[in-house]
Amino acid sequence: MVTPAENSSQGLSVANEDDASSFTVSWKKEIVYILRAVMEKTELVTIYFNRGENFILTSIIDIDPDEERVFLDLGANEALNEKILDSGKIIFVTAQEKVKVQFVANWIEKTRLEGRDVFMTELPKSLIKLQRREYYRVTTPIVNPLKCIVLMDDKRKVEMAVADISIGGVGVVLPPEGAVVEPGMVFNGCNLILPEIGNIVATMEIRNVFEVTLRNGLKTKRAGCQFINLSAHTQSMIQRYIIKMERERRAMERDRQ
Repeated sequence: MVTPAENSSQGLSVANEDDASSFTVSWKKEIVYILRAVMEKTELVTIYFNRGENFILTSIIDIDPDEERVFLDLGANEALNEKILDSGKIIFVTAQEKVKVQFVANWIEKTRLEGRDVFMTELPKSLIKLQRREYYRVTTPIVNPLKCIVLMDDKRKVEMAVADISIGGVGVVLPPEGAVVEPGMVFNGCNLILPEIGNIVATMEIRNVFEVTLRNGLKTKRAGCQFINLSAHTQSMIQRYIIKMERERRAMERDRQ
């Protein structure tokens, strides 16, 4: 049973749903993956109910994807454990690897699991994964790197290798010649192919251009690019690619051990 703590989960507060709508994850496998990661790290989950006037601290203890159920520990306050059962809209707030995660359920009830009383609620159809200050960024493979086809102002298509990617944007390696790229420039119709995920077309703004010295001593230029007005579907595709890359990285680390 979770012990009472501060009125928050990992310092998180309930997000405005309209403000966070573009960060919605709606792919079931991805939702299960995120919630399992929360469970495995025993992250605190704050359940807000009664229009946000009450809350319970808990943690996820089991997930049943087939029955679409999530099981959580009871809170420490018995009165609140009973009161929440009469609530309609319930907001769950937690974190996965320091990234805020929030979802909503329309019901919660008590049940028995492995001989003890627990909460049971519905597996969410969607959840919000929101990181306000900076986006989680992954380095892309050096072998067979991601390629971004940038449509220049003169309608030429220039291929650039992608060094890293997040929902917020990409870092690209600028070609040695043939492309003028400066901060503030906006490129429409940029094409990015995510292996096993799909093809996305996005508008990118160049935020910065800088020089990098490689290990072999050679110098190259890179640009930090911000995506502009990505659709929720496109963001979900990028998030799926990031999750895929993280799984592969962890698998490689386990193989080295």
